[in-house]
Amino acid sequence: MPTALGSVRRFVMTPKLVDVTFAKRGFPAVPSAATQRLEAIPQAVICGFEWGIDARDQWEVERRLNLVDREQLGFAYEGATMAFTILDATGRGHRTRDLLRGPGRPHIFLAYIGMGFAMARLPRPVWKKVLPDLTGDPYYPVMSWLAVDGYGFDRAYFDTGRWVDEQRVPKPYPWAGAPDYFPRAVDQGIGRALWFICGGSAPDVAAAAGRFASHRQADLWSGIGLAATFAGGCDADGLAALRRAAGGCGPDLALGAVFAVKARAYAGFVPDHTQVACLALTDASVDKAVKVADDTAVSSAPEPGSEPPYETWRQRIRAHFAADLSAQPTRIRQHGRSRNGYRAAQCK
Repeated sequence: MPTALGSVRRFVMTPKLVDVTFAKRGFPAVPSAATQRLEAIPQAVICGFEWGIDARDQWEVERRLNLVDREQLGFAYEGATMAFTILDATGRGHRTRDLLRGPGRPHIFLAYIGMGFAMARLPRPVWKKVLPDLTGDPYYPVMSWLAVDGYGFDRAYFDTGRWVDEQRVPKPYPWAGAPDYFPRAVDQGIGRALWFICGGSAPDVAAAAGRFASHRQADLWSGIGLAATFAGGCDADGLAALRRAAGGCGPDLALGAVFAVKARAYAGFVPDHTQVACLALTDASVDKAVKVADDTAVSSAPEPGSEPPYETWRQRIRAHFAADLSAQPTRIRQHGRSRNGYRAAQCK
């Protein structure tokens, strides 16, 4: 049962489902079955958040989450984690830790993103309370950078004018002891948001990414690859066009796809659209993509003064596909105008 205080929090903090629709947000995406599918994702996040912010105990939240369709389940956990993070960071408790050491563990990748959504609603001084101790989890704390990614997605989705149109750059923050890397992780989330803002349209996504400064585009494209593969919303022909548009950022696009496949496989359910996207963006099966992720994984202990282990992992995956790209025919690797008429990315 909800509590009286929980009901007040839900009323004040929970967006309406209509508030995350593309029309309400003013996104240029043309309404279609694909955009409806994409719109259902933030709506699933809202449902998870509403259950988490309002519930009397964790058992009730878990029971509600168990009723969610497998394809949307990770997104609902994302929302519940967001709610628990806000409650833990602004009060006392260990709801987030308990959830992610329990039934939420398979959804740890999206749960980190949910923490980032919470960060977007919390003052920076409180951010130090956001990340729970998950010692023993193989992806803690390496993948905690997905929380920063989630923050970037949230800002781009809900404040598109500032973060996409005006291309705002966030101030550094010493997440995991690497303040200079913070804006890059934010850009990865902005890239994911572009996929939704543009309704999964390859020409529109490519054009949106191309309007950003060149040094930001690689991270944007990795976010695009993650969203296209995890969330879906585009058929095989559209994904092929997306890959052509990525141009020199093709390895970054593939990097995002591999992370998406790894997250889906770790959660125990890989939908058909993820399999299609994996093959289209990486030339690899799901099993092979998971192996690439596992073979390039790094330990959670960074060397002093080095890149975050998360970025080292990303670099290794990118290098794998950069080697593949260099072996492909020139017609695939060439920059400039694609046959669809929009400019391919010029990432180094």
